Amino acid sequence: MALGMMFPGQGSQSVGMLSELYAASAAVRNTFAEASDALETDLWALISDGPESELGRTENTQPAMLSAGVAVWRAWLEAGGAMPTMLAGHSLGEYSALVCAGAMPLAAAVRLARQRGRLMQAAVAEGEGAMAALLGLGDDAVRALAAEHAGNQVLEAVNFNAPGQVVVAGNRAAVQRLLDNAREAGARKAVLLPVSVPSHCALMHPAAEQLAVELESLDFQVPSIPVIHNATVDIAADAATIRAVLTRQLYSPVRWVESVERMATAGCGTLIECGPGKVLSGLARRIEKSLTTLAVFDPATLAQALEAVALE
Repeated sequence: MALGMMFPGQGSQSVGMLSELYAASAAVRNTFAEASDALETDLWALISDGPESELGRTENTQPAMLSAGVAVWRAWLEAGGAMPTMLAGHSLGEYSALVCAGAMPLAAAVRLARQRGRLMQAAVAEGEGAMAALLGLGDDAVRALAAEHAGNQVLEAVNFNAPGQVVVAGNRAAVQRLLDNAREAGARKAVLLPVSVPSHCALMHPAAEQLAVELESLDFQVPSIPVIHNATVDIAADAATIRAVLTRQLYSPVRWVESVERMATAGCGTLIECGPGKVLSGLARRIEKSLTTLAVFDPATLAQALEAVALE
């Protein structure tokens, strides 16, 4: 049975993440050293020591999480893990997937991720944007709610994470209007997310325009492993398409349910999450119950995943 790998994005970071794997794996240590050299800052010191407020700044979170995904991937290969047949990443995690597939080097990717974070932060004034998660409503119901409460502002369904779990983003006032009425509309739960940037909605168009310029300067290679892109649920066949989908990703929904379904349809019966936490593993099980999902983030989970895949 084929193997797929998933890479988490912002939201899974924490001070001290991957510390046990860092101590155990030269590949992990070398990955963070490489990323730190590229950024001319000690990325591992920030991850190890924080403070959390600094790690949580978008321009720091993005290169940190990108590097974390690549580090776990390299630890997997270092330990003799099987090569996957397909990769996908959630939002920023798409960049980790592209690095692992050989589409761009880590050094260029972390510099791009830092700039991506800065552009996203600059696109919306602090306090003007927000994101919220809605549980218990279907995709169309959330889309309708967003349209109903947008008024003359931006409010869109942006992350289709699992059946009954959809994230909205837009102007803070519009997001709050939806939150105030979500329970009445049938949501089981509706919570404001602790983020500083309303990702994947129309407010990101200015950032996307500038990101497109940054992307033009990068020399992308055709990925050696197929990477499913968030915005299209498709596989890019050339550098121009990769640039286009990464630009579009900033203001387009993350179609995660369809991405996981595509991996399952392609025969990926086991999905491994590379990076801190278990968020994507949990979502994948909800999306497709037949999947075996494994999260790798420390030596113990690495050993368990290696054994599980070897037994297949």
